[in-house]
Amino acid sequence: MDALSAKPLQLNPIKLSQPMGAMLCFLGIKNCMPLMHGAQGCASFSKVFFTRHFNDPIAVQTTAVNDITAVIDGGDYAISESIKNITKKVKPDLVGLFTTGLTETKGDDIKGASLLLEDIQKMVYVNTPDFEGSLESGFAKSVEAIITQLVNKTSYIDNNKALIIPNVNLKPIEVEKIKDTISLFGYEVYSLPDLSDSLDGHLGEKQGALTSGGISVEEIKNLALSSLVITIGNSVKKAGELMLKKNENINLLHFDSLCGLEETDKFYKKLCSIKEITTPHPSIVRWRKRLQDALLDTHFSIGSSSFVLALEPDQCVSIANTIIEAGANIKAIITTHKDEVLEKLECENILVGDFEDVEKYLLQSDVLISNFHGERYTKKYKKALLLRGFPDFEGVGNQLKNDVLYEGSCYLLFELANIINHYKFE
Repeated sequence: MDALSAKPLQLNPIKLSQPMGAMLCFLGIKNCMPLMHGAQGCASFSKVFFTRHFNDPIAVQTTAVNDITAVIDGGDYAISESIKNITKKVKPDLVGLFTTGLTETKGDDIKGASLLLEDIQKMVYVNTPDFEGSLESGFAKSVEAIITQLVNKTSYIDNNKALIIPNVNLKPIEVEKIKDTISLFGYEVYSLPDLSDSLDGHLGEKQGALTSGGISVEEIKNLALSSLVITIGNSVKKAGELMLKKNENINLLHFDSLCGLEETDKFYKKLCSIKEITTPHPSIVRWRKRLQDALLDTHFSIGSSSFVLALEPDQCVSIANTIIEAGANIKAIITTHKDEVLEKLECENILVGDFEDVEKYLLQSDVLISNFHGERYTKKYKKALLLRGFPDFEGVGNQLKNDVLYEGSCYLLFELANIINHYKFE
């Protein structure tokens, strides 16, 4: 059962804000400009944060609300001026407007502001105050807003079309791998949003002012034609239900994760059942055998170690599924908010807390799986560290780390076992 930390405040928090999740979502839409309605520093921080994590330029604009405009402006003026300034230089297919704590506290009507500008610029608006929720919920709310405001309602179905809705923790390469494996079953696969060709670390012709890749606005409008919609992660489960409202004939599947042997088996069994085939593509069968061997090869190291996980809930579930199969003893999961799926995991302690709580449980453990901010604690107590989640400021290639399906689960287990072996022989 999730427990709340006994402290009345958070020290060194694990979680990131909702606006950052919203921003990441809009970066997965082609020719989109994320527009943060708040102070200039909020957008600057997020831009630098993601630039350092992905080692790529990040497109974002801000309404630059200050102490004077926060008092005298109802929000309309700042938003309309920002749209005018943006459209003078570039022509976005979409502007993703999302709020911060400042503009939510003063009660700006972003829906009204968006409607006033609909003849000038196509927009999607979403309320993402940073005094509640986290990166996961900000991303999920934005996906829900895109579906509600852009996807056309229909009753027709294209049997060759499939849609995946990933959670915020799925890295660009993981989105690509999931799309590729579903395409082996004969589908044309879309992802909402699609970071697999916008923040995948490719070398473009030039640095663009808008997002360079992702799903297009026209493709989003026609997503309700998809015969199959797959949501991945508990945080985006509601988004799938909203797709059903756009077309009740959609076949909706939900998976809490696509990591580890058992969860990936369930995924492929469902696809085989829909397509009425008994055996999937030979490459899928081969990777399953490799994962079985990887579980044998790594269970000596992983099975003899104890772990602390400090990540967003959906990512905790995914990684825990994989390492528990290799015999891991998870001492504690420290996460950002309550999640019913987490409660089903084999874990001694599940806590909504911060890095101070992580420090307490790390003393009894061997390995911490967390973001870059966990590094100081592993150095302090001489523990092993597997870097996952946001941010990783010192590593390169974060967008190409694959932990999903049979193939990614192999990579995760080998990386973790090698880190443990190195730590134990130091």
